Formats: sequence, C-alpha cells, structure tokens
Amino acid sequence: MSLLQKLMVPALILASSFPVHAQIKNAQTVSAKVSGNCGMCETTIEKAGNIRKEAQVDWDKDKQVATITYDSEKTSPDQILKRIALAGYDNEKYLAPQEAYNNLHGCCQYERTGVTAQAGNEGSHSGHAAGAPAGEGQTGTAAHTAQSDALAPVFSGYFILQEALVKSDGKQAAAAAGELQKTIGTVAMASLKEKEHTAWMQVTGKLSAAIKGIAGTSDLKKQRALFADLSENMHTLAKAASLSKPVYYNNCPMFNDGKGANWLSAEKAIKNPYYGSQMLSCGKTVETIE
Repeated sequence: MSLLQKLMVPALILASSFPVHAQIKNAQTVSAKVSGNCGMCETTIEKAGNIRKEAQVDWDKDKQVATITYDSEKTSPDQILKRIALAGYDNEKYLAPQEAYNNLHGCCQYERTGVTAQAGNEGSHSGHAAGAPAGEGQTGTAAHTAQSDALAPVFSGYFILQEALVKSDGKQAAAAAGELQKTIGTVAMASLKEKEHTAWMQVTGKLSAAIKGIAGTSDLKKQRALFADLSENMHTLAKAASLSKPVYYNNCPMFNDGKGANWLSAEKAIKNPYYGSQMLSCGKTVETIE
C-alpha cells in the first residue's frame, strides 16, 4: 500500500463515521412512532422526511420509530411527519390519506391500527362524530348543509358558531366553540381524500387554537376577532373539500377598524357575525365555493 493510500484510509473511515445530521444547524432530535413493514418502507419514509441540511430521518423497522434530527429554525417535527403521512405512512400525529396508503407496494401495506382506533371513536360525541350526518342533534337554519362526509361535522359546527355570533350571544358562541373543539378531534383523517387530507393537516392546528380561544371567553369582541382567523382557515378547508352544496365566502368591510374580515355561510343571505343586529346585512359575497 502506498503512503498516499495509508494516509487516505483513516480519512475515509472518519468521513464515513461522521454523522450526516452534523451538517444540520440548530439541530434538535426527537423520536416519533411511524408505522411500516420493510426495507422498502424505510427507504420511502426516510426519503419523504429528509431535506438536505434541514432534516434527517432514520427509521427503525423493529421499533417502528423514526429518529428525526432537524434544523429548529427552518422546519419542525410536525412538518416532517406531515410529509411522511402524505407518502402513505401513519404516524403518531398524522394518518396517511387512503389513496397514498393504497398506492404503497403490497409488502408495504402495514396494518393500520391507528385507523381502527380512530374509527372506534366515531360516534363518541353526539351529533359531531366524523362521518355522522351534518347537524345531527343540533338546531339551526341552513347551518347543517352537508359537506364531504368526514368534514361535515366540522362545517356544521362552524355554522352553528357563526349563528351564535350573528345573535350576539357570547355564551352560546363559547358553548358552540366547545362542541366544535371536540369535533376537531374526531375527524377520521384516513377517510379524507388526498386534497382534503393535505388541507386538513395544514389548518388543523390553527383551527384548534382559534376555537379554543373562542370557547374560553364570552367576550364578543374577542370571540369575533378569533372568528376572523378561524374563518380564513375554514376557507382553505372549504376550497379542498368535496362540497355537497355551495358555501358562500362573504366579506365585512367594516370590521377590524375598516380592515375587513371574511366568513363562510351555508346560506346566500348576508347575516353578519361581526356586528349582528347592529349591521346584519353589512357585507357581500366575494366567492361561491362549490
């Protein structure tokens, strides 16, 4: 062996043993449960989660656990687990779209215990279980027009909350938000179509934060400000959902010191949730979503 070769061997050994995630700045490491079966699953899971210099995923087939090292200033475990779910693999935070799971190779189609568990929760909240008829056990006007089956209770709960704000009833709005908060947790993600699934993962955290805030107060001013945020994210969801009936996206130009705010409605008539009877018909429809 030449002198050059002797010098190169230790360097190659050092390079091969140097951890890939050392290239990731602001590195933090967490573990997460990720379902899968085989080496092909490992390749797909890691490819879905990895981003050069931002995220490195190492999946252990025997433990069914992914070790995630990530740049905390550029990404998060949440974003990484979303990508893994969209590739077809259920994990502790997100269930894969059914289409993505179906597209996996036969040997990669693991037993979906998460789907079974979630299906078992359906019906645990009266009138709000994922897949239950929209508006079941509730009262209201046009609030209960059905959207795609799994998301119908979410839209129904939103419209009930909207009606409470139209009536300027802070206590009723807080109660409606509390029920909607329960509903969010019962959505059967595995039954969502791929476009719906992607939108749901994008907005679910924001929906929950706004709903929790509304449920925690009877102050109409605070509720209406949070409802504006909630409505923006519900619009994103409505654009991705399979709607059985049109939904109207309306704008109130006066709210928030003239900056305006939007809301969704199941009926064409304008009923302003930001001012109630003070300016009930203030606003206009800016988009009809079908």
